[in-house]
Amino acid sequence: MKKVKKLWQNRIFRNYFLLIISFLILEILFHLINQIPIFYISTIRVIIGLNIIALFLGYLFSYLPKIVNNILNIILVLIASIYGLAELGFYNFLGVYASIGTNTQLGAVNSYLNEFISSFKWYFYLMIIPFFLILIYYIFIEKKITLDLPKRKLSKIVVLKKIIPLIIIIILSLLYYSTLKIPFMQDKIQSPTNYELFKKPTNASLIIRNFGYISYGLLDIKEYVFPGKSVRVIEFNQESLNSEINSDTLNALIDNEKWLGIINEETNIELNTLNNYFISNQITTTNSYTGFFEDKNVIFIMVESGNDIMLNEKYYPNINKLVKNGLNFTNNYSPRNICSTGNNEMSTMISLYSINNNCTANVYQDNEYFESIFNLFNNANYETNSFHDYYDWYYNRNIIHKNMGSQAFYDAIKLGLDFNYKYNSYNTWGNDEELMEAYLEVMDKNGYDKPFMSYITTVSSHQPYKIASEFGDMYMDLFPADYSKDLKSYMSKLKVVDNAIGILLDGLETRGILDDTVIVLFADHYPYAIDTDKLNAELDYDASVDNNADKVPFIIYNSEIEKKKFTNYTSYVDILPTIANLFGLKYDSRLYLGSDALSNEAESLVIFIDGSWKNEKAFYNASTNEIHYYTKDTYSDKEILEINTKVRLKLEMSSLAIKNNYFSYLNKKLNNNTTSD
Repeated sequence: MKKVKKLWQNRIFRNYFLLIISFLILEILFHLINQIPIFYISTIRVIIGLNIIALFLGYLFSYLPKIVNNILNIILVLIASIYGLAELGFYNFLGVYASIGTNTQLGAVNSYLNEFISSFKWYFYLMIIPFFLILIYYIFIEKKITLDLPKRKLSKIVVLKKIIPLIIIIILSLLYYSTLKIPFMQDKIQSPTNYELFKKPTNASLIIRNFGYISYGLLDIKEYVFPGKSVRVIEFNQESLNSEINSDTLNALIDNEKWLGIINEETNIELNTLNNYFISNQITTTNSYTGFFEDKNVIFIMVESGNDIMLNEKYYPNINKLVKNGLNFTNNYSPRNICSTGNNEMSTMISLYSINNNCTANVYQDNEYFESIFNLFNNANYETNSFHDYYDWYYNRNIIHKNMGSQAFYDAIKLGLDFNYKYNSYNTWGNDEELMEAYLEVMDKNGYDKPFMSYITTVSSHQPYKIASEFGDMYMDLFPADYSKDLKSYMSKLKVVDNAIGILLDGLETRGILDDTVIVLFADHYPYAIDTDKLNAELDYDASVDNNADKVPFIIYNSEIEKKKFTNYTSYVDILPTIANLFGLKYDSRLYLGSDALSNEAESLVIFIDGSWKNEKAFYNASTNEIHYYTKDTYSDKEILEINTKVRLKLEMSSLAIKNNYFSYLNKKLNNNTTSD
């Protein structure tokens, strides 16, 4: 007992012990709650990392007055507890972990803070246990234990005790670094490596699994303040490029000779990494659907918080008119990210993935994309425009859409929609029925001399669903009494969207242009404010497993075509190249990370923002490093690694392209290049 008391006399040890026990409990709770394996090889790294953090801070705090030391320990554990609780909440609510890079959106989202907190499971609050334990210790126990401890005298032994922790920290740090490199500490099917994750910590799910959520928080701050450099350099064999690049059957608009000239002259490593990646990206060929809708009008409709519940013909007859005369992609996904509406809207326009730790659409709103869906139609002499029945509170669409190539963007203010946007409460949103009426009025004023391309983003079906609202209460009685109130509120709001589709269809038919118009219907994300267990009451599949919650409709409608179903796996990045081919637009398929979903060359694959993926054969969960098979046919570890590497490359190159405003650069280089076509 004397030895224990003597050891406890050392404030460094006391701090370290209290912190390491608190951190270990927090990490175990976090892993258990989020169903992340606890006993795996990376646990060694997580424990070493927590020891370094606890010992370093314990050493640092020991030089402060005792009361300050104690308060800092309490505050530190409180911060770690609240941070863990918040990350659990974000993952449960959005399907992704939060990042400091999203701080610019805090003002915009504080209006639905109550709904966010109300989505917490009761057991999330177990994360507060370590805070109460350390509080109890300092209030009731610490005085009794340390009361009879003799005061320390400055001596060589005391000085030595101050040096020993530093030596231990250095040893642990070297050991920690070695875990990033030692082969047996690496996951053989994971891409990137742990060293690459540590250097460039942009994949939160992988970092939390390999380093722990506390280390993720610190690495996230490090990345925000001191961004790591991209560690991947891509090279390719120029001789392997298709020599028949200008063949009429290939969707490859950019001449290789021009592009190679840019590559040979470019000295910026990141830009040439992008040049090499995109020039060697897959080239698709024309197919039986090429030009199928040539010269027709097209209206894109992105439904706010839409999911497959919309496909119930009983409740939503107008949407199901689109299904009856449409190409229906039944395995389409809109994977969530930190700003799903704005980022996924952006992804449909440029066929790139957003950056997973920020509101990409806003952060890089000044980027220009000559290959965007708007510009493809602009080049085909279409009139292009875009519409939304809200205003620039969440996303700066007046800037974003202009830089995407939209010739005119109309928000709620420009459309003169009847809701008081200055004093708009969170439970009141724009009316999509009024949006469609206003849209038709604008189009009438513009005239129909040229074919048109319109992009419409709805808003009526936006959360909240747990509190009373005009649209949420409007049709609630139509739905089964045993459905949860928030599910019925959501379905009521979808009814407003369906009415709006009806207004649009009737308006187009009255004007005699329905047959000459194609409607592309999809959704930004599923209604993540509602528990998947509640959604399951209406869905014919389990939304709680294998990221099924992210499954949303994708329908291409025209009144003159026959219904056809496609079961290949698609997502928002596939919409642009699919439509470009259907309309016979001139485009270079290498510039997109999605592919024409109607092509035999298209890969049936959905990529989620954390590196998870899904196809007909399996779902790979990057957070847990587990794979769930749907067939008897399985992948080898080598095949899984190959897919993971390809997925990683797509996500990394997309992020790098956006950060470097690559397509603006490429467009300028191509136009300045004097090499003949």
